[in-house]
Amino acid sequence: MLMRKPATPRREEPVRKPDAAPQAASVAEVPEPRQVSAAPRPQVESRNGNRRLIRSQLYDLIDAGRAAAMSRDKLLLQIQSAIRQLCDDQRLQLSRQEEELIAGEMLDEMTGIGPIQPLLSDDTVNDILVNGAGQVFVERFGKLELSPITFIDEEHVFNTAQRIAAGVGRRIDESSPMVDARLPDGSRVNVITYPLAIDGTTISIRKFMRRNLSLEHLASQGCMSPAMADVLNKAMQARLNVIVSGGTGAGKTTLLNALSQKIDSTDRIITIEDAAELQLQQEHVVRLETRPVSAEGSGKVDQRDLMRNALRMRPDRIILGEVRGGECFDMLQAMNTGHDGSLCTVHANTTRDAVQRLENMVMMANMQLPLMAIRRQIASAVHLIVQIERMRDGMRRVVAVSELCGMENEVLQMQDLFNFRVTGSDGQGRITGEYVQTIQRPQFYADKAHLFDAH
Repeated sequence: MLMRKPATPRREEPVRKPDAAPQAASVAEVPEPRQVSAAPRPQVESRNGNRRLIRSQLYDLIDAGRAAAMSRDKLLLQIQSAIRQLCDDQRLQLSRQEEELIAGEMLDEMTGIGPIQPLLSDDTVNDILVNGAGQVFVERFGKLELSPITFIDEEHVFNTAQRIAAGVGRRIDESSPMVDARLPDGSRVNVITYPLAIDGTTISIRKFMRRNLSLEHLASQGCMSPAMADVLNKAMQARLNVIVSGGTGAGKTTLLNALSQKIDSTDRIITIEDAAELQLQQEHVVRLETRPVSAEGSGKVDQRDLMRNALRMRPDRIILGEVRGGECFDMLQAMNTGHDGSLCTVHANTTRDAVQRLENMVMMANMQLPLMAIRRQIASAVHLIVQIERMRDGMRRVVAVSELCGMENEVLQMQDLFNFRVTGSDGQGRITGEYVQTIQRPQFYADKAHLFDAH
C-alpha cells in the first residue's frame, strides 16, 4: 500500500483589521455567514487530531474478525465503549455528542466508505465530489454545495479510494493514478490521485438512483411531455434502435433505464459498460464490463472486444452504456444485422451533433470507409435520437426527439418530432417553457404499427 505524508495545513496570514467606522458599516450592509457557520481553524485542527488518534488506536481494541460478524448496532456499541476507554486513557476532553459523532464516523469507516457514507444514504444527493481532505461538495437538485464533511488528512482520503478500487478488483497508486470503479449499490466512481491530482486525491461519485424511474414518472415530473413518453413507449415496443444523447450529468443513464423498462421480458439482453450501472428489471440479462490493463501491461478488454463477443452470445437486444470510440462501428453493424431494439448513449449537444459524433467515432475504428458509406449505415441502423439536457435551473429535461428517415440525394434526412421551447423563468429562477410536437405522426408509425397497435 502506498503511504504518503499527511497534508500540511496552510499557514494563514494575519488579516489587517479595518477602521471601526467602515467595519460597522460593512457589517450592517453585508452579512458574513461564513464566520457564523464555520468552526475556527484551531478547533478544526484539534478535532482532526482527536479523530486521527482514535482512528489509529481503535483498530487495536476491536477484533476485526468478530466485528465482521456483528450486526451494525452491536458494532456501534462496541466502538462507543472503545472510544470512551481511549478518552479515559489518553485524557481526551470530548463531550458525549463528540464521542457519538466520532463513533458514527468509525462505524462508517469499518462498514462503508468512511465520512461520505451518510451522503450515499441521502436520497437528495446526486453527486459526491471529494477534492482532497478538506473539501466535499455535493449536488442537490442540480446545484452544487459545500458540505461540512471532511477527511482527517490526505492519507485518509487515499485509503478510502484504495478500498473502493479493491472492491471491484482494481488498484490505485502512483503507477496507476486513475481508476473507474463502482460501489455495491451501482454508483459510479472515478478516482484520480498523486501525481496527477496536485491538491490531493479526488473522488467523484455519481450515485445510482434507488428508484428506477419510468417514462410515465419522468413525464409527471416535467422531464418530458406525456406525448413524448407515449412515442418513446411505442418506439421500444416497435424495437427501434434508439440513441440517448446529452452532456455529462444530463441524465442519460436514468433515461436509458427508463426506456429499458419497456423491453419485452422474453428478450435476451446483453449490456456492455465500462462500469456496470444499468439496472434492468428483466429476467434474462447478461451484464458485461470492461477490464483495464493489468500491472504487467496486459489483459485489457475494451468495449469493442466485448461488443464483438456479445454478437456470438445470441442477443435479442444489445445495450451499450456509452459509445466513445471504435466500438461505434460494431454497434452499427449489430443494429443492421437483426439486433433491433438496441440502445446506447453518446455525448453530444444536439441530435444533429450526435450524428456527426457517430460518424467521427466510426472513423476511429480505422476501417477506411468513405463518409457516404458511414452515413448510409447510420441512416439504416439508427431510428430515433433523444436529446436530454441539464438546464441552468438544475432540472433535467428531454429537449428534443428526432427521427432518422433514411438518405435522399446523399443527404441524411432527419425530422424533429418534439422540441422544448424556453419561454423565460419564474421568480425562483426556474426555467419555464413548453414541449412542442412538430410532427403529429412519426414515420415509424406506418412502418411498425403492427408491433405496437395490439398493446
